Amino acid sequence: MDPADVIDPKNPSGPVKINKLTVHVDRDLCIGAATCIAVAPKTYLLDSEAKAIILKTAVEETSETIIDSAKACPVAAIIITDENGQRIFPN
Repeated sequence: MDPADVIDPKNPSGPVKINKLTVHVDRDLCIGAATCIAVAPKTYLLDSEAKAIILKTAVEETSETIIDSAKACPVAAIIITDENGQRIFPN
């Protein structure tokens, strides 16, 4: 994986802004199940520690797909807020 592929190389798991959403992967919770990748392959990739990181191509996914990817995470490690800072998932 090239660090240039990640939205924020200093914070590869976010929080990062993707369109109107802010997405953050809690690296302490992430277990590398990769269900997020199955749902939103342009948004996530697992790094060398098997933790989800957020790709630049995430802007190509719909907001609904990104929210669905968070809902698919078996440990709710993906936190999503809207443009007003209101938490969308998990509630």
